Amino acid sequence: MKEQRSVDRKLAILADAAKYDASCASSGSKSTRKGSKIGSTEGMGICHSYTPDGRCVSLLKILLTNYCIYDCQYCVNRVTSDTPRARFSVSEVVDLTMEFYKRNYIEGLFLSSGIIQNSDYTMEQLTLVAKTLRTDHRFGGYIHLKTIPGAAEELITEAGLWADRLSVNIELPTELDLKQLAPEKKKPQIVTAMSGIKEKIDETKEDRKSGMKPPKFAPAGQSTQMIVGATETPDDEILKTADELYTGQRLRRVYYSAYSPIPHADALLPGKSPPLIREHRLYQADWLLRFYGFDVNEIVVREDRNLDLEIDPKLAWALQQRDYFPVDVNTASREQLLRIPGIGARNVKRILSIRRHKKLRTDDLKKLRVAWKRAKSFVITVDHNPALANLDRSDLKQLIAPKERQLTLFETFDAALKGEL
Repeated sequence: MKEQRSVDRKLAILADAAKYDASCASSGSKSTRKGSKIGSTEGMGICHSYTPDGRCVSLLKILLTNYCIYDCQYCVNRVTSDTPRARFSVSEVVDLTMEFYKRNYIEGLFLSSGIIQNSDYTMEQLTLVAKTLRTDHRFGGYIHLKTIPGAAEELITEAGLWADRLSVNIELPTELDLKQLAPEKKKPQIVTAMSGIKEKIDETKEDRKSGMKPPKFAPAGQSTQMIVGATETPDDEILKTADELYTGQRLRRVYYSAYSPIPHADALLPGKSPPLIREHRLYQADWLLRFYGFDVNEIVVREDRNLDLEIDPKLAWALQQRDYFPVDVNTASREQLLRIPGIGARNVKRILSIRRHKKLRTDDLKKLRVAWKRAKSFVITVDHNPALANLDRSDLKQLIAPKERQLTLFETFDAALKGEL
């Protein structure tokens, strides 16, 4: 009984400590592991359930320990913090994962850790959890391991053999931010860790193309998390860093996590979190970078170098670039269609397909459920579109800007799927 109370206490502390890490969504794996007897990464994936503050909970999301030798000012687990401390053993994390999985509480494991002793020792402990689950329990469910910058290459390589996804936190948007709030962490060391994972993933893919059958290495790729709002770094710098990581390291995702005030925080830190709508706009801008052909220099149009919080970034761009419009939906290229506010990638594909057989009218676009209020002033259809007369109005933003409302948890994802970006 005493031992169980100890595990419960550790779980309360270390699960709470893990809530600050947002980089745990999406499995991305296409199949479960060969020879597995329990767990699967197929079907609906893993991270589809979120707490009210937007954090994913369908994984067992915990820290191995919240002891840490570093003193990052934005982190509640920094060495100088007086937060309650706890540490799981490897076997305790393995047992919790299996028990929670059997009770259908979770689909997999997201495991991170404070740095204890040194990078190698911490990485070794994290990897041992994944290895034990895979080899002793034949666990085939999703495992996401946080990777520790500075850990030996062979440890990272072994971690990738047992984990579906690896992630290395970039922590803050710029090197200057790191110097200011986390001087013990160095951007080159973080990026080098990402590069090592990328190279190993590339090697595995090349071996497969050449007919070899190498063991899987992080089949769901790698991701990162960036804290926003802890410094005054503007959104265009945040998006430039994200773009560099997508291009240079081919990350699957960059997660933007609004800074959460912590007890006894340094005077350099803000006293409150940035508005959640800022996170939302950054995710919308992120989609424009990855799926809509926008360049990072186009997305942020305000003089203060931040995204407009009142309207989505594609609409903000369109209002600044009215000479680009109107766009004829019956003749425009895919790239032009993707730039129309309120018409997303899925509806662009439908438009290109439909117009092989007929000319599109305004009613056709409404039936496709494009965000007509945003799109109507920017498009030419085969019939008369009276809203086109508004394109040059100085108050167009006020005419089409959505009214303020509470965001839903899956706002960006749903909007993208429905073609409303």
